[in-house]
Amino acid sequence: MEQIYELRLYVAGKTSKSVTALNNLRKYCEEHLAGQYTIEVIDLLVQPQLAEGDQILAIPTLVKKVPEPVRKIIGDLSNKEKVLVGLDIRPR
Repeated sequence: MEQIYELRLYVAGKTSKSVTALNNLRKYCEEHLAGQYTIEVIDLLVQPQLAEGDQILAIPTLVKKVPEPVRKIIGDLSNKEKVLVGLDIRPR
């Protein structure tokens, strides 16, 4: 059975870093997890209270909720290798 990846991307408005992070994330997911992922984008300018639950200290931050373990990747996600390792798609 294939695993479904539940990903949450925290941003603060539509900054260039936030847009780049979302575009990179979508690209990597389509390349490696097509049909096996969900991306929830949380704008902390609209819902700042949601940062506390995942202990978000910097933005943009990607949180992999499922499958466990929970992982966080900070930045615009331009380092593909780091993102794939962080998501456990590629072995360390």
